[in-house]
Amino acid sequence: MRLKDKVAVVTGAASGMGLAIAKLFVAEGAKVVAADWHGDAIAAAVAEIGGSIVAVTADVSQQEQAEAMVDKAVSGFGRIDILVNNAGVMDLFQSVADVSNDTWRRVLSVNLDGPMFAMRRAVPLMLAQGGGSIVNVSSVAGVGGGSAGAAYTSSKHALNGLTKSTAFQHAKQGLRCNAIASGGVTTNIMQSVDATKLDQAALGRIGPYHAANPGMLEPIDIANLVLFLASDESRYINGAIIPADMGWRAA
Repeated sequence: MRLKDKVAVVTGAASGMGLAIAKLFVAEGAKVVAADWHGDAIAAAVAEIGGSIVAVTADVSQQEQAEAMVDKAVSGFGRIDILVNNAGVMDLFQSVADVSNDTWRRVLSVNLDGPMFAMRRAVPLMLAQGGGSIVNVSSVAGVGGGSAGAAYTSSKHALNGLTKSTAFQHAKQGLRCNAIASGGVTTNIMQSVDATKLDQAALGRIGPYHAANPGMLEPIDIANLVLFLASDESRYINGAIIPADMGWRAA
């Protein structure tokens, strides 16, 4: 088993990529704290998976809840070896000229503040035990400007910067931090926004970029890459922003 006796925290684990990651981690021998802000959904997911996994209801945009999620790994399993920051929300595809304060803050709080809160709590714990692996689920929106609105794009660019800073500053202490620039994945992320409020003019502007997408990935495709980055097999990979987009960014 590739993660035997490792302890992992996975956010956004009630559905989509997070659920696929949690399932795969347990199958590979990890003890998992599965977190999501939908309490009933994460409880059902954990019951379905079974094994060494516990559910935590947590809104990662709230500092206390993000920290408690990490603390649960230590109190329940004695340590934390892996942190997967997967939870995220979409914006309304608005440009900077049109984005509201509410949309800006909501997207940045979940997509950037959440990973930062979790990492800030987890990194000292990982360093004290000799290291660990952090995997941030980013997006093609984090390496370009044509796939989403100003808020989501900014959040993922910033997440990539946080990834690189963490990787470099702690590289000699046994801690690794990488991110995945995922392309289109069949998840329910669009349920995080009111579809009736999507900026139709902006969607028209980014249409040509989306038309160049070679195809959609499945959640397990991202989960397999997360598994590799979380495992010792990738021990020399650090500070990388790895594309998983079927070649979309190559267009």
